[in-house]
Amino acid sequence: MGITSFLRSLNPNEQVGLLFVVVFGMLTLASAWALVWSIRERGDDARAEARQLALRDFNSLLRTSWFMVAVFWIGWAAGERVATVLFAVVSFFVLREFITLSPTRRGDHRSLVLAFFVVLPLQYGLVINERFDLFTVFIPVYVFLAIPVVSALANDPQRFLERNAKLQWGIMVCVYGMSHVPALLLLDFPRYGGKSAFLVFFLVFVVQTCMIVQHLASRRMQRMPTAPNVSQSFNWASWGVGVLAGCLFGVLLSGITPFKPGQALGMSLIACVAGSMGHLVMKALKRDRGVTHWGSQGASTTGASGLLDRVDALCFAAPVFFHSVRWYFGL
Repeated sequence: MGITSFLRSLNPNEQVGLLFVVVFGMLTLASAWALVWSIRERGDDARAEARQLALRDFNSLLRTSWFMVAVFWIGWAAGERVATVLFAVVSFFVLREFITLSPTRRGDHRSLVLAFFVVLPLQYGLVINERFDLFTVFIPVYVFLAIPVVSALANDPQRFLERNAKLQWGIMVCVYGMSHVPALLLLDFPRYGGKSAFLVFFLVFVVQTCMIVQHLASRRMQRMPTAPNVSQSFNWASWGVGVLAGCLFGVLLSGITPFKPGQALGMSLIACVAGSMGHLVMKALKRDRGVTHWGSQGASTTGASGLLDRVDALCFAAPVFFHSVRWYFGL
C-alpha cells in the first residue's frame, strides 16, 4: 500500500492525529539537535560567542514552536470551543506585551479594562458562536468608536489621539488578527468535515516557511536593505525568495486542504505577502519604541522571549487569508 492510499484509508481524526505525530517528531529532532549544538559550541572566542547567540535565538524560536503546537494539539483534542479559548489566552498575552511598551496614563485605565475584559472575550465569543458577519466588523467599527468615547469620559485630553491610536492598533493586531486563526476551524467546506485543523496548519506552515526562508536568504544574499531604519534584513530580493518558497510549500500541502494546487498557490501568495508585510510593520513599531523584542527592555512579559515576535506575521496573515478563503469559496 502506498503512502497516498494509506492516508486516504484513515478517517479525518486519524489524519489530523498523524499530522501532529509528524510535527511533534520534527520538533523533538530539532530539540535534540539544539542540545548537541549547545554542547559542541562551548568556547570563549568571538566566533563561539556569535554561534551561542544564534543558538539562543534558535532555542527561543523552538520553545515558542513547542508552545504553539501544544496549543494546536490541545485545541484539536479538546474541541473547537476549547481551541478558541486557548487562542483567546494567547491574544491576552500578546496584547499585554504590546501595551507594556505603549505608555499609558491614568485616563487610559477604563479603556484598557474595556480592551482586555470586554472586547477580547466578546470577539472570541462571536467566533465560538460562528457569528462571522458580526465578528468581522465588531472591532473595526464598534470598538474603534467606543474606545475614544471611554477615553474622553476619563477627562484626560493630553496626547489623546496618540494614546487611543496605540490601543486601537494593539487591539486590531493582537485580538482581531489572532481571532481569525481559530475561526478557520469553523469554516464549513463541503466534503471536508473534521479536517479544518489542516487549514490552520497550512496557514501557519506557509507563513513560517516564508519568514524563515526570507531571513536565511537575506543573510546569504547580502543585499542593501530596502528600509534600513526599520529592518537591516529586509530587501526585495530575499522577500521574493521567501514568498516563492512559501508558495511552493503551499502547493505541496494542497493535498491536505480543500484547495486545488492553483488555488493553494493563490492562497499561499496572499498569506505570505500579508504575513511578511505585517512582520515589517511590527518591526517599525518596535523601532519606534526603541526595543528589539516585545516586552520590557527586550524581555518578554510572557517568558517566551517575545511571544508577539513569533506570531506577528500570523496576526496579519490570518484575517486576510480567512476572508479570502471565505469570499472565494462562498462559505
